[in-house]
Amino acid sequence: MRKKYLYTKTIRFWLLTGLVMLIGQVILGGITRLTGSGLSITSWDIITGVIPPMNKQQWLELFELYKQTPQFHKINADFTLRDFKFIYFWEYMHRLWVRTLGIIFLIPFIIFVIRRQIDIFLIKRLSLVVFLTALTASAGWIMVLSGLVDRPWVNAYKLTLHFMLAVLTIGAMVKCIADVYLMENKPKKGHTRFVMILLAFTTLQLIFAGLMAGMRAGLYYASWPSMNGAFIPEVLLDKNNWTLHNLTNYDRFAFAPALVQFVHRLLAYIILLLTVYFYHKKRNKVHTSAIKWLTVSYFLVVFQVFLGIMTLLKIKTGIPLVYGTLHQLVGILYVISLLFLYYSLRKKISIWSKKKLPQG
Repeated sequence: MRKKYLYTKTIRFWLLTGLVMLIGQVILGGITRLTGSGLSITSWDIITGVIPPMNKQQWLELFELYKQTPQFHKINADFTLRDFKFIYFWEYMHRLWVRTLGIIFLIPFIIFVIRRQIDIFLIKRLSLVVFLTALTASAGWIMVLSGLVDRPWVNAYKLTLHFMLAVLTIGAMVKCIADVYLMENKPKKGHTRFVMILLAFTTLQLIFAGLMAGMRAGLYYASWPSMNGAFIPEVLLDKNNWTLHNLTNYDRFAFAPALVQFVHRLLAYIILLLTVYFYHKKRNKVHTSAIKWLTVSYFLVVFQVFLGIMTLLKIKTGIPLVYGTLHQLVGILYVISLLFLYYSLRKKISIWSKKKLPQG
């Protein structure tokens, strides 16, 4: 049975900072999408891209590159340099944030390894976080490339892949934090199984959330509780519409956006009911260390459904920035709360060691 060490406060704070930075990266990505900024920077320069345009000539050169994109020709042909600067800002911040995350995470990681302040157990798990972060960034650039040819937006399926990799990275970081804080307990039979069911539905919901964003599906049915007057959109009732062509050409026909939004709503109701049921039936039967996470999950899912409804009802010409961003943030926090709930219900898998790792 592996011995767990009492990691220093510095390491714990560093891990929590990394989690906050990862959440911030996802939220910035959401703002970038909602403002239509993701295609404003047409190249990926890891080093030189850190420095923004410093004079008007440099701004004009970048603006000329943007003018060659389908997004400019098909949607933003009336853009001025000032408009371009606005969307450039969000994409630049999104890329700068991930660079900053890399510095804040990697440099201390290397120092902690050299000083032997973290053991091989944590090194392996943090290496997975680093790998997933790099994979997410690579998928992000592939996603951006998909919007620089033909379509004025990034491919919805590639955006979903990028988003899910980001969520997986956050999940890996949460696992590290749970292990470092020794979140383990002796649950009654069935509790962790129920949380796993919730996590399965939530993972599926996240996939459809990514598709909702990529297909801009909210704009097609901006009403609630019905979808433009019907529980099931008429386009879904015609069996002839259920084709691969309609799923891939989602920006030319309403079938795919209608399907994605319908399933997204259905999953939201299921997750809400399951969470509320688990909270009211099991809160007095779980250990005290898990009660707080169960309570957090309960309030977050209620708030999340409210935000989803308000996001739809506030749609005018586009997804409202504040509601859309909050909806994404609370969704991520709900997933994190479920993961911490699960880890707080784990069976005891290791023993304490009275010995701390070196302080440096």
